[in-house]
Parts: sequence; structure tokens; C-alpha cells
Amino acid sequence: MRRCREDTDGTLRSSQPEAREEMSAPNKSYDPVEVEAVKPEEVERMRDEALAAFAAAADLSQLQEAKTAHTGATSPLALANREIGALPPQARAAAGKRVGQARAAVGRALAARQAELEAERDARVLVEEAVDVTLPYDRVPPGARHPLTTFMERVADIFVAMGYEIAEGPEVEAEWFNFDALNFTPDHPARQMQDTVFVRGAQGPGIEDRPAGDGNSEAESGVVLRTHTSPVQVRALLARELPVYVVCPGRVYRTDELDATHTPVFHQVELLAVDEGLTMADLKGTLDHMVQSLFGPDMQTRLRPNYFPFTEPSAEMDMICYVCRGASVGNPDRPCRTCSSEGWIELGGCGMVNPRVLVACGVDPEKYSGFAFGFGIERMLMFRHNIVDMRDMVEGDVRFTRPFGMEI
Repeated sequence: MRRCREDTDGTLRSSQPEAREEMSAPNKSYDPVEVEAVKPEEVERMRDEALAAFAAAADLSQLQEAKTAHTGATSPLALANREIGALPPQARAAAGKRVGQARAAVGRALAARQAELEAERDARVLVEEAVDVTLPYDRVPPGARHPLTTFMERVADIFVAMGYEIAEGPEVEAEWFNFDALNFTPDHPARQMQDTVFVRGAQGPGIEDRPAGDGNSEAESGVVLRTHTSPVQVRALLARELPVYVVCPGRVYRTDELDATHTPVFHQVELLAVDEGLTMADLKGTLDHMVQSLFGPDMQTRLRPNYFPFTEPSAEMDMICYVCRGASVGNPDRPCRTCSSEGWIELGGCGMVNPRVLVACGVDPEKYSGFAFGFGIERMLMFRHNIVDMRDMVEGDVRFTRPFGMEI
């Protein structure tokens, strides 16, 4: 029997404790506020915003910005995808499917829009960057190096390949290097004002004040513009250990008038070899190699006796005419203007180094011998390229230099 007790007011009540209310079952629903990002309408809104941004992109750069905003790690759909893990298990599948479909739709729209914009870009490039092959390939005329420069480099390269070194020296030179060391006597005609440009000294009269016909006045400065590159050879002998093999290209000065075959400023290349046992045969072989390298392998040379104060014996070197090859000699029916029907063209002077020059440079002529030669670059350039007027080389007309191009 159930026990009862009487309250103070006389009412009977059960004496057993009241049964407790049972605890509620696990909450299988979820708070819509906490998962606002995965609600269907929110996912559709994110998807539609992404599709609209892709459609509004006018070029690939704008599309890239929209791609970063709507498919990147911080995009709305990516953040919504992260919220799925916080949902109850029963709600994750539906939310994941909804967000996944939205992201797939965004990816397809992005790929389609990118393909459209790339096609538009390719079509535009074909129009804007079209090349008309009938137009001149270069609207700016190309430059060209001066043929004197490139020809000097070519000659120097020939001798460098033979083991020679390039030597250079000052263009304003002392008379001792330009004349005395090279066995020029004090009364030699080359030391007169009609051939040499003298430099005004710090004190005393200049060129116009020099006593006429006196090449060694005490009022002179003793400095000249070099008349050849031979002073470089003297400096090389004084500064280098023997044996010496040098080639000396450079600019020289004479008091000539500018005409078709002369210019007061021109270029020379001179060579000096001093060693034990050198002979004229070595000189002849070196000259043959140079001429054949410049004018062709079938070119022939010859030596004619001559006199130079700095070489003994001395010779003038001629090469066979590159136009008639000697066929015009004695043939009035086939005259040659290049060699005047003589069959040979003079190139320059050469010879064995005078023992007096060796002594002046501190070299023992009993032990060492040497050979040297020198040629005018302008003259050789005229021969090689059939140039008829030397003035074309100094007037600076680009129509003369352009055909020679940039290469040696």
C-alpha cells in the first residue's frame, strides 16, 4: 500500500518521493544561426556572386582577381566548406553536397570564362601583332663600323693568330723615338716641316716661327705628331724582354694635302720581330701569309731592293695585281687601270732591322736579328674593296660605311 501522510490542512498526500523528469534525448536538430553559411539560400547567393564576377571580367587579369576572390582559401564558399565540420552528423551530408555542387558550378564557370577570354586575347593578338612581310623589316637604318677600324682589326687578328702581340704607343711622340732611334740623320728630309707636324713647346716659338729649313733649331719642343708607328717598335724593344714579336696598328700624321690618294691623317700597321736567327726568308714567309689571308690564297708577292734608314737590307714588297693577275703586261688589248699594266701593286716597305736601331734599343746585334715592315691601311683597303677615292674614308658619309656592316 502506498503510504500517505496528512498535511497540516488535512489533505492526504503520498509519502513516496516524486518521480524525477526523464532527461531529454540528444538534440538532433541544429541552431540555424550557427550554420548560416551553409543554408541553401546562402550557398546559392555565394555561387551566383561568383558566376556574376566571372561573367563581368573583361580580361584575363580581372578574371584572375575574381578567381582569387571566389575560389581562394578565404573565399565565401571555402569558408562555408569549413563550417560543415561543426554540424551534427545528420546534417553534414546534405550541407556538404550543397556546398560541393556550388563549388563545382563555380569551377565550371571559371574554366568556361577563361577559355572565352583566352580565345578573345589570341584573336586580338593576331590582329594587333600581324606582320606584313611586304614592309621593310627595319624602319631604323642599321649602323656600321668604319671599314678602316674593321680592316685594322682583321690585319691584327692575322698576326695575333701567328703569335704576335698588339703594341700601342702615344700619337704625340718625342723626336728621339720618331727619328733618332730609327737611324734618321739630323738632316734627313723627313725631319723638315714639309713632312712632319711639330708640336709647339711650352716656351719658345711654334711651327710658324721655326727657322725655314732648320729641322733642329734650339727653339723646337722636340715633340712631333708621329709620322709612323715605328716609335711603338722602339718602345717595345726598350720595355720588353727578348724575343719580341709585336704588331703596331695606329694613326699617324703627315703634312700631305687631302686628295684622292693622300690624307694628312692616316693609319698604318707595322710589325717587328727580333729573335735569334731571323732572316729574310722569315720576313718573306710572314708577308706571303698576310697577303694570302687578306687577298686570297693564290696571291703572289715579290721583293724589290730599296733603302730605308731603319732597315738593312731594305725592300719594297709588291703583290700581283688582283684584277689582271699579270695578264695585262705587254698586252695592249687588255690594259689594266689598277696596276697600270705592270702586273704588280706596291704595298709597302720592309727589311731586316738595322743593327744601329738594335744598338739604340739596347739589343746586341751580334746575337739577335730582326725584321720589320709597315703598310698603309687606307691603301690596302682601297685594294681590297676597289675604293677609288681616299676622301670617301674621311668625309663621314654613312652611305660609304653602311655596306661594310658591323662585323670584321
